[in-house]
Amino acid sequence: MKKLPAITLVLVFCLGVVSCAGNREARRRQSAATRNLGESYMMQGKHTAALTEFIKAEELNPEDPYLQYDMGLVYMAKEKLELAEAHFKKAIVLKSGYSAAKNSLGVVHLMRQDWDAAIVLFKEVLEDDLYATPQIPLSNLGRAYYNRKSYAEAEKYYIEALKKDPEYIIAWRGLGLTHRAVGQNIKAVEAFEKTVKLAPEAAELHLELGDAYSAVKDFKKARAAYEKVMELDPAGESGAAAKKAAAGLK
Repeated sequence: MKKLPAITLVLVFCLGVVSCAGNREARRRQSAATRNLGESYMMQGKHTAALTEFIKAEELNPEDPYLQYDMGLVYMAKEKLELAEAHFKKAIVLKSGYSAAKNSLGVVHLMRQDWDAAIVLFKEVLEDDLYATPQIPLSNLGRAYYNRKSYAEAEKYYIEALKKDPEYIIAWRGLGLTHRAVGQNIKAVEAFEKTVKLAPEAAELHLELGDAYSAVKDFKKARAAYEKVMELDPAGESGAAAKKAAAGLK
């Protein structure tokens, strides 16, 4: 049998490598397109539809850290925390220093009430000078310390978050709850007044403001706040709580 010339073998090998590389690149492009479709579903709150697309994308390219991050977000939204944790960790392995994934993994720990583990991750995120929204891990640190009843630390981080973004409503609410926890009710009123200005249609925030007004014995404003809650949420839990609170006012 006649042997193929060496140059022919080299060409066959090179063409095979190019073909494999081309196939891999095509799969990556298809995976990215499928991931993008899943992200559009996720933004609409259609988590099951998003997950369906993400699973398809993962079959094509399981080494995409952004896809792993997206899958973690969807599983977290579905409260499947073990799966969310696994995907966030894989995203971090695939992309060293992936701060968004670290922050989300910290949120998983918050949901599990593992405050110390969450704090470690949020502090790691803050070490990333390129992280575009530091108010988020700062506020998350406030929440973790609040739940640990370390109120001075909680207040510090909420204030730091508000320095980064003065209209970050999550930090304002957390700061208000922290002030209530330590009996600083006048400061709590100021924080909750800010929250309802930022989100005037949120019944729960008006309820918290009403409770703060009650704590400082400003019953006229408390009643007005509770009436606003009943207007916004007449058949819901916040409305029922406001009705009960209003009935108990002097």
